[in-house]
Amino acid sequence: MSLRVTEIFHSLQGEGLDTGLPTTFVRLTGCPLRCSYCDTTYAFKGGRNMAPEAVCRTVQQFGCRRVTLTGGEPLAQKQAFDLVRMLCDQGHSVAVETSGAVDIAPLDSRARVVMDIKTPASGEAHRNLWQNLQRLRPQDQLKFVICNRDDYLWSREQLHRRHLQSHCTVLFSPAWDRLEPTQLAEWILEDGLEVRFQLQLHKVLWGEEPGR
Repeated sequence: MSLRVTEIFHSLQGEGLDTGLPTTFVRLTGCPLRCSYCDTTYAFKGGRNMAPEAVCRTVQQFGCRRVTLTGGEPLAQKQAFDLVRMLCDQGHSVAVETSGAVDIAPLDSRARVVMDIKTPASGEAHRNLWQNLQRLRPQDQLKFVICNRDDYLWSREQLHRRHLQSHCTVLFSPAWDRLEPTQLAEWILEDGLEVRFQLQLHKVLWGEEPGR
């Protein structure tokens, strides 16, 4: 059994509740989605085969307890679930960044889920697997990447209609170079939404540089 791995690197977490904290990232190769704003298209193909045990050894070399499994869509590879379990067994605090288009039921309960809800402008909103919402816990996170006003209104509707804040923390993020961050912040404040606004810290620091 092996995984297709694009990169393993150490950086600051750029998104979510752990923003700014040193983290080791394992980026798996491949994704069944093609979101219009995707910033990791280089992970769609290529990479190298690694056994889960080899991935764990590489992660340990960084000496960092926090590990984020990302992609691509990491859960598109069935062996990813074994990798998450192994990393948890080693004492790592594991977060899994997923598109929300793959069933998260097999995930080790010790891992935290950071799940997207795809907006209309992503071009992949029809892929949202809504039953995943029932598996989320207070320690998990839901993320909307918002491209325009229509995306915002749609996201606001989902927030209220599906009572998303009863599941976990909800984050609204402006799509990089497609929506001014200040505009999204003003909409959130005008409507009194209890969501967490976020910017992609890694892009503020390093731009589009891969592996950062």
